[in-house]
Amino acid sequence: MKNAIIGAQMLFVAFGALVLVPLLTGLDPNVALFGAGAGTLLFQIITRRSVPIFLASSFAFIAPITYSTHTFGIAATMGGLVAAGFVYVILGAVIKVRGVGFIHTLLPPVVVGPVIMVIGLGLAPSAVHMAMGKSGDGGTQLVNGDYAIWIALASLITTIIISVFAKGFFRLIPICGGILVGYIMSLYFGVVDFTPVHQAAWLSIPNFSAPEFNINAILFMIPVAIAPAVEHVGDMIAISNVTGKDYLKKPGLHRTITGDGVATIMAACLGAPPNTTYSEVTGAVTLTRAFNPVIMTWAAVTAIVLALVAKLGALLQTIPVPVMGGIMILLFGSIATVGLNSLIKHNVDLHKSRNLVIVAVILVFGIGGMAFGVGNFNLQGVSLCGIVGIVLNLILPKDLGENHVVDSTQYDED
Repeated sequence: MKNAIIGAQMLFVAFGALVLVPLLTGLDPNVALFGAGAGTLLFQIITRRSVPIFLASSFAFIAPITYSTHTFGIAATMGGLVAAGFVYVILGAVIKVRGVGFIHTLLPPVVVGPVIMVIGLGLAPSAVHMAMGKSGDGGTQLVNGDYAIWIALASLITTIIISVFAKGFFRLIPICGGILVGYIMSLYFGVVDFTPVHQAAWLSIPNFSAPEFNINAILFMIPVAIAPAVEHVGDMIAISNVTGKDYLKKPGLHRTITGDGVATIMAACLGAPPNTTYSEVTGAVTLTRAFNPVIMTWAAVTAIVLALVAKLGALLQTIPVPVMGGIMILLFGSIATVGLNSLIKHNVDLHKSRNLVIVAVILVFGIGGMAFGVGNFNLQGVSLCGIVGIVLNLILPKDLGENHVVDSTQYDED
């Protein structure tokens, strides 16, 4: 019973971020809950229930899923995410054969950093539009603009305050706090419509949907898996440090990343966002010292049970656009900052022509919306800049520009 209660608490820590992804991308939150719970159970089977971690959708997928659903439709987007899941499975097989060093060779910080920055900044206009009460593309005014900006500010400021100043358990749930305060403000301004809640049944099977396979959606989504794959390695190192066990060796990184892949394939086949190991839960494990993987089993079971409560999903869908917009401003900026921090932490020298070229091209291609297409084949955005970054890193000489770096110390005054 104790493990069940702690497991429910772990789900609460992840809940705000877990439901934020489907709400921002137009997917069903009940399906997302079911996919996260079932995905976590699959992950535990593959890793022999040895890692105390919960799976749900990475924020890195928000911008690509939003773009893909608008461009290719939800079914084709799910097909692309199935392909992204297979990328994880293939990476797991390669890591098993060649070791983890392979990932660092193919995806060094000079490539991963700017790609993550593109993911974070790519939909910055959507965050601003939603904060102003508009649809993501800015074409439709959904909430009165005068009210929307105050609601968005309330969500944003609350999330910031909890992230920076809260102590203990409360510091782990800034998104829940931001949504709650923004929702209360929305009730005050009278912009919440409870009609979906009244119409929804108490219990029902989630609205699952099958994927369709569109080559353009697949080619768009596969490179997006780069950032969460690298994030996965960091999460495994983090949880290993917390528990004092080396999960890169046992059960092995090849098993954990394969677990992510299989869980993502399953989730996408149901119409849910992709599954990756969740950093928020690592923070909760650190705080509570709850190292027993059985606790995550209970968290997964709780998520599946909640997925069957139709009124919960309907209530989540009543959250007004500006509440999400306020949180997205911080969220997308934070993702971009993670990419920038990757460059700084790994001492990527941008005085070197080689590094400067790779970072510059990735950023402009990704944020500028560069597209390349032949017939029905089309690459743009994150997918194009990710592939271009990998190719440039492989073909440019390692010592390119080293002889041309200017030593600024020679200009220092005596």
